[in-house]
Amino acid sequence: MNAPHYAVTGVASGIGAALAARLLARGCRVTGFDLRPPADAPFPCHAVDLGDLTAIAPALADATGPFDGLCNNAGVSPRPGQEVAILAINYFAQRSVTRALLPRLAPGASIVNMASRAGARWRDNLAQVQRLAAIDPADLPAFVRSEGIDATRAYNLSKEALIAWTVGESEAMTARGLRINAICPGAVATGLLSDFAAAFGDAMARNIARAGRPGQPAEIAAIADFLLSPDSGWLRGAEIAPDGGMGAFAASDTLGLATLRL
Repeated sequence: MNAPHYAVTGVASGIGAALAARLLARGCRVTGFDLRPPADAPFPCHAVDLGDLTAIAPALADATGPFDGLCNNAGVSPRPGQEVAILAINYFAQRSVTRALLPRLAPGASIVNMASRAGARWRDNLAQVQRLAAIDPADLPAFVRSEGIDATRAYNLSKEALIAWTVGESEAMTARGLRINAICPGAVATGLLSDFAAAFGDAMARNIARAGRPGQPAEIAAIADFLLSPDSGWLRGAEIAPDGGMGAFAASDTLGLATLRL
């Protein structure tokens, strides 16, 4: 029996690197994708620039499947002046990668989208999410201007759209014999953490203080590994939020749940 084979984007560092290592450790095969693939990767690794949406399908054409799962892990952080790139890479590129690899996904395969706790308010912002989803990606600069979007909002919106797409796509994927789920981490100690600290400021610092620490890439990778595996077969269209309790703390504050404590 062939070992399970998984495709992972953003595999050179952070959560993607941790996930690849975990999959290899349990005997799986990995095909990786990254802007700058690691030269010493112990698995096939393809160069792909997710910021160039027209280049994604050609870059993925040589990736040999079938794949038992795909983790859309790659993404960029909320750096000022990068609003168009944030929306293109964190949302539109994820869809393009999935579309390109869809014919090479094996029956029963699992798609895992790496979203964020920053996308938790997608229901509240659904009208803007739908406006984003309706545009041609070539019109992103005009969209950013007309909507008055800064880098932080671009990041939040990209993750809101990614979660909404996951939920909206779930039934169609089920009909194809596939699954799709989203992971929505809180702050994670990767090389991009300083960008998030600059974007979210004191709010993020307070959340990390309340949780006791940021998450670790290996902790998020463990959840992605589970969602990719057949063991999570009854999870479809789910929003899994490994955030150290940050979401629960905020909900307790908002809803006055402290009155229910022991």
